[in-house]
Amino acid sequence: MIDPELLAKLNQIEEKAEKAYQAAESSRKYLFWTGVVTVALIVLPLIGLAFAIPSFISSYTTTLNSIGY
Repeated sequence: MIDPELLAKLNQIEEKAEKAYQAAESSRKYLFWTGVVTVALIVLPLIGLAFAIPSFISSYTTTLNSIGY
């Protein structure tokens, strides 16, 4: 049979391990959503600018050519 003192120590270790797991899961979720927000606020607008800037330059140069510059 397992010693009661040893069983109590094992239960304490189990509780601490569960708390550590919960903290790690919380950190993982936080980092995941930080990454999602970073992509949404920085990367996606940069991709949009990659398509918008050439169109803007084209219309700008067309306008300049039509007024004689």
